[in-house]
Amino acid sequence: MPVIPDPRPDARVPVAGARSQVAALAGFLALSALAWVLASAPIILNANGWYAGSVKAPWMPPSWMFRTTWMGLYAGVAAAAWLVWRRGGLTGGTRTGYVLQLLLNTAWPVAFFGLYPMLGAPALWAAFLIICALTGTLAFLILRFGPVDAAAGVLVLPYFYWLVFSASLNLYAAMHN
Repeated sequence: MPVIPDPRPDARVPVAGARSQVAALAGFLALSALAWVLASAPIILNANGWYAGSVKAPWMPPSWMFRTTWMGLYAGVAAAAWLVWRRGGLTGGTRTGYVLQLLLNTAWPVAFFGLYPMLGAPALWAAFLIICALTGTLAFLILRFGPVDAAAGVLVLPYFYWLVFSASLNLYAAMHN
């Protein structure tokens, strides 16, 4: 039976001072904000183009809901990563998972919104694969963050649920456009 490394941090890891903690939280928030801005560009560029005339799922919420929801989710995952970092647990595979979710979340709108004008439906299917990988990465982070800091694990849950919902919208779009 393979040995699964313990995701809990070493209890001997010192907690950073208040100034370092604030700087780290600001850094995690800045990384999330950067990912949000990069992810927003292809959406803004295509929202009134092909996407406006596309077939959308009947359960599609209003567009304003996406901007506010994503901002909150990005802030939540940044706070979760900070909570894990401050306990010394944002190392190895956990750190890789955190970075991967930022990259995948930035890649999804590029595939879904940005590539559709060039590739058509295959772009929507590629986006679906990306959002599925992103959802799996979030499940991994929940399992890695939770043992380190329960609040961090809980902070990632809304992001996971939103991704499952968003994946359903993506799948519908891929099937009907």
